[in-house]
Amino acid sequence: MTRPLGTVTAPRTPTAPLGRLLAAEVRWVFRRPRTLVLLGVFALIPVLIAIGVRVADHRAGPGRGLIGAVAGNGLVLPVAAMTVSLALLLPLAVAMASADAIAGEAAAGTLRGLLLAPVGRLRLVVVKAFGVLVVAVAAVLSLAVVGVLAGLLVVGAADGGAPGQLVTLSGTTVGPGAALARVALVAVWTVGQLAAVGAVALAISALTEHPLVVLAAVLVGLIVFGVLGAIPTLGWLQPYLLTSGFTAGADALRDPLPLDGMADATLRALCYLVVGAATTVLTMLRRDA
Repeated sequence: MTRPLGTVTAPRTPTAPLGRLLAAEVRWVFRRPRTLVLLGVFALIPVLIAIGVRVADHRAGPGRGLIGAVAGNGLVLPVAAMTVSLALLLPLAVAMASADAIAGEAAAGTLRGLLLAPVGRLRLVVVKAFGVLVVAVAAVLSLAVVGVLAGLLVVGAADGGAPGQLVTLSGTTVGPGAALARVALVAVWTVGQLAAVGAVALAISALTEHPLVVLAAVLVGLIVFGVLGAIPTLGWLQPYLLTSGFTAGADALRDPLPLDGMADATLRALCYLVVGAATTVLTMLRRDA
């Protein structure tokens, strides 16, 4: 079929490959000084816990609690560090990355250029969400890797145990391979919880032009959820609170390994993730350039 004479065909606007956009977002994320400072803080947390436990000279054993079980039992340290940080520090780090992703761009005046660029708004949301996820993975890896190293070098093994063995909270001993597998399981599960927090924070970031609003909203949400979860008469509300399962990672230190708590927390996080992602996409599709 021939075109009528005089018809002008609009040139197709080239679009950048998704891989290039994701790589550029990762470079931009790690060029922010606050991101590097946060990763340094997370790497320091297991070291401080290891030194504190070493100086306090506690004795490991069942029933001594999560931090008390670190003494002489190094591979408990990364799990303890991730569990403690998930209560507040890790969600705030993800919230900060989400605030910079959209609200920070709007405050700096660069979001308009991104919305007008030939990228597609859905692609833009995917790229920004990927940047937030990269921050979550990097923070958890800092805690896990440094936690394992500090646990083996500073804390050491349990009395009479071989290096790399894990004495569970149930009193049994797990070999090095199984112990590291449990640490990896907690790390992956923690990233999943942070992905839910990041999705909600990204939705808030898409609704405002002030990054501090995102941080304040996440902080207030964590506090409110924590207070509601601590009230016995509101026990029926706990299955709906995202923070209700934040301590389930400690179940990896029990034998046999109970997965019910982590599975319930994962399902709850998935619900928050879907709602947050849908809200972000709808907001960005309707947002004026």
